[in-house]
Amino acid sequence: MSAQPSFHRGGAPVGHIAQLGPIEAGAVMYLRLWSEGPHAHAQMREDFTATLGPERARLADKSFVALCDMMSVHGRRPLMRHQVTCRCLGADESWFAHFIGYASEGEREDALLISMMIVKPNVAPMLAGLAEDFGLALRSLVAHGRNDINAPRTVH
Repeated sequence: MSAQPSFHRGGAPVGHIAQLGPIEAGAVMYLRLWSEGPHAHAQMREDFTATLGPERARLADKSFVALCDMMSVHGRRPLMRHQVTCRCLGADESWFAHFIGYASEGEREDALLISMMIVKPNVAPMLAGLAEDFGLALRSLVAHGRNDINAPRTVH
């Protein structure tokens, strides 16, 4: 009989957000905002709209919501996240950051490999495609000078 851990390993701190690049850190911050509920999710939409314009922001938001919903419905287990203002990087947040990073760079095989560890294999290609769409939106934010997306923030 094996002992059950008293904590969720996915939430274990493995680093700090400041150690990530802007794409990866932005992915973690937006994941945290999404998990805070509709009010926080609205902040993400505002960030996208201000930089990308309404149509591209709508598409980025749609991809991100579908990505998070797919992980929630088809995930192998719940994804652990830290609070929006936390400067730590959790284990699950770390792989999510790298997943979005690979996808945003067009590294489809690496993104697909990570997605197969997150969800059931039959939905992994769809998840990787959504990650690429969202990652490219993050890349556009950074290209337009939005390097503050990785800053821990409070939810208004």
